[in-house]
Amino acid sequence: MSLSLLSDFQEITQQVAVAISAALQIETEIVDDQMTIIAGTGFYEKRINSKEENGQIDAGYLYGRVITTNQPYFIEDARNDPQYDPSVLQGVTQELAELCSPIQYKGQVIGVIGLIAFNESQRHRLIHNRLAYLTFLQRMTELLTSKIAEQEAWNQWKKTFVQLETLIESIPEGILAIDERGIITTCNMTAEQLIKKQKSELIGTPLQAIWHQSPMLHVLTNGIGYIEQEEIYSLEDHDMHFIVTARPIRVNNHIAGVVASFRRMVDMRRLAYVLTNEHKNLYFSELQGKSRALALVIKQAEQVARGTSNILITGESGTGKGMLAAAIHSASSRRSGPFIIVNCGAIPEALLESELFGYDAGAFTGAKREGKAGKFELADGGTIFLDEIGDLPLHLQVKLLHVLQSKQVERVGSNNLRPVDIRVISATNKNLEQMVSDKEFREDLYFRLNVIPLHMPPLRERSDDIPLLLDYFLAKYRQLFNHPVLDFTPQVKAVLRHYHWPGNVRELENAVEYAVNMETSPYIGLESIPTRIKQHHSISAIATPGENELPLKERIRRHERQILSSLLQQHGQSLEAKKYIAEKLEIGLATLYRKLEGHKLLDDEKVF
Repeated sequence: MSLSLLSDFQEITQQVAVAISAALQIETEIVDDQMTIIAGTGFYEKRINSKEENGQIDAGYLYGRVITTNQPYFIEDARNDPQYDPSVLQGVTQELAELCSPIQYKGQVIGVIGLIAFNESQRHRLIHNRLAYLTFLQRMTELLTSKIAEQEAWNQWKKTFVQLETLIESIPEGILAIDERGIITTCNMTAEQLIKKQKSELIGTPLQAIWHQSPMLHVLTNGIGYIEQEEIYSLEDHDMHFIVTARPIRVNNHIAGVVASFRRMVDMRRLAYVLTNEHKNLYFSELQGKSRALALVIKQAEQVARGTSNILITGESGTGKGMLAAAIHSASSRRSGPFIIVNCGAIPEALLESELFGYDAGAFTGAKREGKAGKFELADGGTIFLDEIGDLPLHLQVKLLHVLQSKQVERVGSNNLRPVDIRVISATNKNLEQMVSDKEFREDLYFRLNVIPLHMPPLRERSDDIPLLLDYFLAKYRQLFNHPVLDFTPQVKAVLRHYHWPGNVRELENAVEYAVNMETSPYIGLESIPTRIKQHHSISAIATPGENELPLKERIRRHERQILSSLLQQHGQSLEAKKYIAEKLEIGLATLYRKLEGHKLLDDEKVF
């Protein structure tokens, strides 16, 4: 059974009973609507929390009638009134007379208050003063119910306050409130953590001392709030970079204060990155291969992933430098932060600066009104991967060097420095040391980036991995295209196994994807692999049959043709490519053209 309202306020009820008894010199009893004695004096004080009238409201006795009829009653001769109390029937009642009145609260009878005479003097006074005593009782019930209402309101306010406090503490954003004087009155635990001050240090402190020249102070005077405004503060040795929303507190058209919610800029950027990117975490175990060359670089990467030093990954195009960078990020302490990828060679030079470093409002024609954060700001708290770093223009190399040295970013069109906490992983397929010698890459930047060098080996140096990679990519595209291809024919496996893969793993994957698309039978045959691989196989096969029976001059000629064909396939037929091949072979360009013409390998031959 649930407790009654009077039992919830038993202490106040007992105080009223004692006050009445002291004023009238007559014992007082207060019973709730469940016939439980809540308060009393003298004889009744010993019976508090026991039941009256056997706990039955509908038995027709005194208190039951008062509760059901909501009327006061006066019993002049209690010992001879069979409707007074069940104990009268047993001849054991001690009461001589009683005057009682209902206790009403919010339109309901919540109990009975009674004055009881235990001797003739009390009985005499009760009889002669019953109207005055009844008025007094009614006033006392009003006092009691007003005290109950007051306590209920206080309890409700306290409950609401606790709920509000719990709500404020549960909000993942920092909450800060100031009064009309700019004094901090409220903050939550998140605000403590973000500002790095205890609540006891913040409350009572002027906001100006914590956030110098905060726009919240302007809201006090103009009454205009703002939404998601970027604000930067410095307190002691602690830099704060927040996104703040502030609202005025209005009381009777008067600005009584301001309340603000705020979050770290890095958390907002991380959330934006998660919502707008589908980057999948990549782990070292997902790097396919069992060769010693790959195992060595993975072991080195696993070891350095735990640190914060900058990493430079070198290797030919298509070796998986980006996958290695992603695996390092996933194994680092920054794994919960963003992993931002920038291809320095794929973004037009005119746009690269604003993409990397961001820009302020009005920095150039077409700029967003609110400005834009660059990739370095988006990577705050995580890792930025600068692919093809060798293509970064010299004037941007200076700005990148500044970011690495100061851990601060200056947007295009701005003089403000924004702090960033980033780890830089770079990658290139170029010889940066040679570029430094040729003054094409800054030496100081090179050493900043190349704190930890890692080299991804080309596929031709890890030929043991080719069968495994073939199986892996075959399973991937078989499932992706829902194709019933089962395997490669032995001949195709041999061809792919001995191909030199100038495009490395990327070329191998593309070859498998091409083959799965082209093949209609359960086994991939020679006719379904890319033409360039088939032609290389045909050229290689020319020198194989009966080669031991050929004269030395013919053997040399065939071997020379194979070398030239391979280099053309790898670097292309352009003039720049031919210059590069001639330089690599340490022969003149004219000599190269003569040999190509002799072997019928010029463009018009279309051998491969």
